[in-house]
Amino acid sequence: MPADLAVIGLGPYGLPLAQAAVAAGISTLGYRTGPEAGSLSPAELRRMLSGGFRTAAGPAELGRVRTAVICAPTPAGPDGGLDLSQVEAAARTLSTHLRPHTTVILESPVPPGTTEEFLRPLLEKGSGLRAGRDFHLAYSPTRVDPGNRDFTPATTPKVIGGLTPACTESAAAFYSRLTDKVVRARGPREAETVQLLETNYRHVNIALVNEMAVLCHDLGVDLWDVIRCAETKPFGFQAFRPGPGVGGHAIARDLTSAGRSLRMVELARQVNDQMPRYVVQRAAALLNEHGKSARGARILLLGVTYKPDLADQQGTPAHELAERLMELGASVSYHDPHIPSWSVLDRPVPRADSLYEAAADADLTILLQQHRTYDLQGLSVKAQLLLDTRGATPTGAAHRL
Repeated sequence: MPADLAVIGLGPYGLPLAQAAVAAGISTLGYRTGPEAGSLSPAELRRMLSGGFRTAAGPAELGRVRTAVICAPTPAGPDGGLDLSQVEAAARTLSTHLRPHTTVILESPVPPGTTEEFLRPLLEKGSGLRAGRDFHLAYSPTRVDPGNRDFTPATTPKVIGGLTPACTESAAAFYSRLTDKVVRARGPREAETVQLLETNYRHVNIALVNEMAVLCHDLGVDLWDVIRCAETKPFGFQAFRPGPGVGGHAIARDLTSAGRSLRMVELARQVNDQMPRYVVQRAAALLNEHGKSARGARILLLGVTYKPDLADQQGTPAHELAERLMELGASVSYHDPHIPSWSVLDRPVPRADSLYEAAADADLTILLQQHRTYDLQGLSVKAQLLLDTRGATPTGAAHRL
């Protein structure tokens, strides 16, 4: 049975879109572009299947939809730019089955100009159709915050930039079925640059508070209290909080074009990339202050995902942090209710079954992610030594970043 929508790429960008479409009553077809990192709980999967979602039996089904949205992952390439190979593969597959009057939308994070200069030629060459005349083409930045229950696809405004005004309106008509508000950009380049600005805004501000964390530790200032007070300002300030690094699927350097960079973003990346090393330095110093060496120390890592209460480990700083601790000769174990097994340096990391017993046995416990299941007050009592990189423990209960 033909579907209204094909979501091409069922990773971190495609799955939320597919869920929102099914919830809106849109007949939705999923098409995988590779070993994608998106995941659904059994309950979420049941709801989607009962709502009519299905995966494509083959690429020919892509030719029987009214709207096709490309959500293929764009990981960092060897040169630090974005790897568009999965977007290219998706475009080539779609192009051979593309029919007139179809609306094609790109949602993958890409450098400005990709929709017009990269995607459009692939679609036109493979289909023999012309974008803007025979089919609609547009870009819409993905705005997904995994695990955020306050801002869902239905309540988050959607930005649209089409190749022509008619392309914009066609894409807007589709997204208006999913969200309360559609915002029209001047064109695809502007819409692509929205993604660039939003992602880099996050990274630059996190870098600022990460640098503040290092400075405040040196000055003996409680940064967490500083942030608590600063966020009472009703204008000109948005609170960001430091941590052991920045994870996620859209990282700052991913969104700069080859041969071009934003100096502030590059500096922010350098600051954020140094945070795992800084946490290890703080850990070694704490152990030393208590008469212990990092070599041979038993260190327990709590929460090895990049966001709380999710199983997603994309870009998690926990991996580099564990590597550096192992290189110092520490014996590393971990606890995470969402990650049943974990390997670092091609070796499995022992998983703690009993959290309190493991914290009591470890020379140092490092909180990397504050999952809701963690009783931080109880942990601060049980742990011999606790380093809190998230400012989540009660004041005075642990050593904070």
